[in-house]
Amino acid sequence: MGKKTIHVSDFTGQVLSPDDEVVKVVVLEHPDLVAGPVQLDATPVDVESIDDAALDVAVVEIHDRHGGGEPRRVVLTASEFDAMATDVPMAQLLRTAERVKPPKARRTAEKIDYGTIDHAGRPHRGRVTEEEARLVRDRLDEVNKRLADAGIRQIDPADPEHAARYGFPTAD
Repeated sequence: MGKKTIHVSDFTGQVLSPDDEVVKVVVLEHPDLVAGPVQLDATPVDVESIDDAALDVAVVEIHDRHGGGEPRRVVLTASEFDAMATDVPMAQLLRTAERVKPPKARRTAEKIDYGTIDHAGRPHRGRVTEEEARLVRDRLDEVNKRLADAGIRQIDPADPEHAARYGFPTAD
């Protein structure tokens, strides 16, 4: 049995032939977008008016006490934003304003503790602690079941590399 994929324009529902150009449109922000960016397929004709309809906008962040410590992002037309500058023209104000340094990347990954039953035996580049090795030896069936359920290689005490890594006795 084979499978056939049919591409359609998400905008018009028009079926696209294999020779048609498919344009990918990524929606980054929209009031109805709740779970992050999405991708839509379209034809070149579907999107040719997007550039004409584009607005000149200013995207600003407001850092105040109303955001609960987080900045509020606001999009407004460039002309509305420009009108806020009453002392000097906005173009001049933007040229002379203090530059903002991009925020430093934060390490969001938490350190995994391989010395717990939830992570013991998972492949990793670090050194195997005695606690991890003991858990693997004492609860091998449970560790291997968890690894198999996750689609990860299982630990074989007869494998010389696994035996050395986790302290299984080796046949000499």
